[in-house]
Amino acid sequence: MSDLVTGRHEAAVLTGPGGLPFRTLALVEARKLVDTRSGRVLAVIMVFLMLGALAARAAVSGPDLDALVSTAGLPLATLLPVLGILTVTGEWSHRTAMTTFALEPRRGRVLAAKCLPPLAAGVAGCAFAVVAAVPATGVAALIQDAPAEWGAEPLALLGSTATMVLVVAQGLALGLLLLNAPAAIVILLSNTAIWSAVGRAGTVGETLAGWLDLNRTSDPLSAGDMSGGDVARLATSILVWIAIPMAVGVARVRRKEVS
Repeated sequence: MSDLVTGRHEAAVLTGPGGLPFRTLALVEARKLVDTRSGRVLAVIMVFLMLGALAARAAVSGPDLDALVSTAGLPLATLLPVLGILTVTGEWSHRTAMTTFALEPRRGRVLAAKCLPPLAAGVAGCAFAVVAAVPATGVAALIQDAPAEWGAEPLALLGSTATMVLVVAQGLALGLLLLNAPAAIVILLSNTAIWSAVGRAGTVGETLAGWLDLNRTSDPLSAGDMSGGDVARLATSILVWIAIPMAVGVARVRRKEVS
């Protein structure tokens, strides 16, 4: 009995009356991105896929920086959302939610701390794609004895980064909504194929895909060329695929019993 009281006292001293500091929560969740087996495997796969994609694209299209940056971002856009799903569902699949929420009872702060590192990883990943594409462009120019195309629109780079953040946010929203990693990953990865089929299903399907397919509505943002109609379509798809699922998922986690 005394050991139990001592353990509770130590936990109270550690967390303090207001729970863990948000900075501590965010750092812990950031470490989890690469501190787990799944996180490390995904990180290694992303790096290898990026390097392989850069080499293949450079061999086909030549030393074109803009093309290589876009190519380097493709593996990140596919796997970073998966990493986000694993981040927000890990507490429930590993049954560690009770410990986490005992140390920090304010679940909203825990969820915010979980969401920030994957979103920051999306921004860092886009920067890494540019850093990797620059020497790849130079090497391709030397090997192919061709002039390098160094043109890359700043607005397009910013738009691609914003798109990456949205894609990661979509993964986080699905993970919070379902709290089931396999189901969320299947929906995320099959999303493109499903909307492609919907878009071919006549005029109504094309209209729905044009407004609700986040991959399609974010294309103008990635290109750095948004019009008023593009903004409206992107906002609609963000509402459907990010805002609403995120709100419902947060409400679900805040009310969910932990066992």
